Amino acid sequence: MTYSIVGRDPETGELGVAVQSRAFNTGAAVPWGAPGIGVVATQSFTERSYGPLGLELLRAGKSAEQALDELVTADDESQYRQVAILDAEGRAAVHVGEACIPAAGYASSDDFSAQANMVASERVWKSMAEAFERSQGPLEERLLDALDAAEAAGGDWRGRQAAGILVVGAEGEAWEREVDLRVDDHPEPVAELRRLVRLGRAYRAMRGPPGPSADDLEVLPELDRLWAQIYMATATGKLDEARERLRPLLEAEPRWGDFVRALAERELLPNADKLLEG
Repeated sequence: MTYSIVGRDPETGELGVAVQSRAFNTGAAVPWGAPGIGVVATQSFTERSYGPLGLELLRAGKSAEQALDELVTADDESQYRQVAILDAEGRAAVHVGEACIPAAGYASSDDFSAQANMVASERVWKSMAEAFERSQGPLEERLLDALDAAEAAGGDWRGRQAAGILVVGAEGEAWEREVDLRVDDHPEPVAELRRLVRLGRAYRAMRGPPGPSADDLEVLPELDRLWAQIYMATATGKLDEARERLRPLLEAEPRWGDFVRALAERELLPNADKLLEG
């Protein structure tokens, strides 16, 4: 009993799912995805098998509609399910069982589908669709904007508790994820999920050039902010500055030197082999 959205970014080919519910741990049950294959949202007395089996059928060459029809036909309790499948081309298929708790329904178009059950009114899924279509920026932000719109339209009439988001790339191994975050129990799960998405973006920026932005540094914890500054200093050849920032860490815990040497061996920190000199 929840609301969710599956969406695709036509420019990057990324695919994603975002969900919010008054049900604990919903982010572990509803969203499923595989790079270059598709995404699935399975909810309403959730049958998790729709996720991995739906992706398997897409991988075997079935269309989203064919995959969903096959799953629904094999389900003895399909009348209770609400499921959306979006393939890598942005084509959506949706099932809303006649026994789903009202209000229940969906709105879909090219590259997305928004679905909900046990919500305040049909404005919930319509508002999600409208928000996704007009939203700009990375796919994860557009998905979150849709969740915010659903909540503003009344959301789950029981309240809120948990949320999750999953984004996969246009290609990659089955286990690879661009974004994979959830909030299992929180008074404002969508707001907390948005904070985690922003934090995750900051951590990803630490993996390579150009490095974290000023906005990224703002959300990072103090220790990670310091390492981001060390990274940016070494990457730009400012080794004296990097050593100055590193010195208090080494004085407090010499084993940080082992960490730097490991980064150097893996070539994960530019000029790291020179960082411990001098």
